[in-house]
Amino acid sequence: MTTPGINSRRDPIAPDASGHRSAITASFLGWTLDAFDYFLVVMALTAIAKDFGRADKDIAYSLTVTLAFRPVGAFIFGLLADRYGRRIPLMIDLVFYAAVEVATGFARDFQSFLVLRALFGIGMGGEWGVGASLAMEKAPARRRGILSGFLQEGYACGYLLAALCYFVVFPRWGWRPMFFIGGLPALLALYVRTGVKESEVWERTRHRNWSDLGRGIASNWKLFVYLVLLMTMMNFISHGTQDMYPTFLQRDWGFTPQARAALTAVSMVGAIIGGIAFGHYSDRVGRRRAIVTALLLAIVMIPLWAFAPTLTLLVVGAFVMQFMVQGAWGVIPAHITELSPDSVRGFLPGFAYQCGVMLASYVTYIEAVFAERMTYARSMALTAATVFTVGAIVAWAGRERRGVVFGETSPAAGD
Repeated sequence: MTTPGINSRRDPIAPDASGHRSAITASFLGWTLDAFDYFLVVMALTAIAKDFGRADKDIAYSLTVTLAFRPVGAFIFGLLADRYGRRIPLMIDLVFYAAVEVATGFARDFQSFLVLRALFGIGMGGEWGVGASLAMEKAPARRRGILSGFLQEGYACGYLLAALCYFVVFPRWGWRPMFFIGGLPALLALYVRTGVKESEVWERTRHRNWSDLGRGIASNWKLFVYLVLLMTMMNFISHGTQDMYPTFLQRDWGFTPQARAALTAVSMVGAIIGGIAFGHYSDRVGRRRAIVTALLLAIVMIPLWAFAPTLTLLVVGAFVMQFMVQGAWGVIPAHITELSPDSVRGFLPGFAYQCGVMLASYVTYIEAVFAERMTYARSMALTAATVFTVGAIVAWAGRERRGVVFGETSPAAGD
């Protein structure tokens, strides 16, 4: 079944080298700066709570609010990306969330902070889908997995930069100045404007009007439901192992801010390596097998990650756990953009991703509540064991289209 108004059987589009490099660089940096701001709250959670006279769980709830609003951004910017192209919506989104990041540093009370984190969630939700579709449509099919891993680990790089920023800035000036650095995405928008070309796949498969776009989206509802389920589990996996980890280091281990930042940075180095390694592995063995392998190995690492008897083993556990978690995630941009038809790739994977974020958004709040009755270690370990197992089952139950040439064919709706 083809989408009305779309010629879905044309010659495949060969990505040009310079085009895919600039697109992937822009998307990587956009996701890095997105994650940087999000994880500033994670790193400074207890300090923000103290400043506003709130409990840890209240600031953890602000993380939930950010995640819950990400589908709004994915919906708005994803529709714009499929109707008007990838570049312009990406530039608008970058400027929008940069302004919100800076404003967060001026929040006067918890209520205004919460509103700003909701607005940031809209910007954060818009960036991934538009950036990933642009990058993956330009990437060579045979290298899509490893480039997917590189792109997705912008998230880990953002966490790493947030940890380094916290290490340098927080002890001297507190948490607010850290958010002023968040104006940098506005400069990235200039790079997109001057250095990134529009997606050739979009230009050849775009919808002629909003009605055609709506029918194209509706005809793929079965695929959308599966992607939402998959991304719900993947977000339980990532946020359940990352967001409360600095708080765990403070509450259960008594770490100083500098020590928390240092260990978090080490874990993110593992995440970056894992994402690229498993992305490359998926080019060889398939997307589903790579994801499931990473998650099963992560289960084995839970005791060392959560209950390490010594500091050395704690460091090892943190590194290897994020190697596996982000190893699974490194496959995701390639996997879900390959599953999505050409004409709705700007909207479908990004919106499904962010709906999954919304459904998984309470994981940090749940862990904080459980930690009031048990240790953070036990709370996170129980969560991790559950979501790793279910996530592996969901990933394996789906299908894949590894190496499909974008712009060549369009899968039947609901396949």
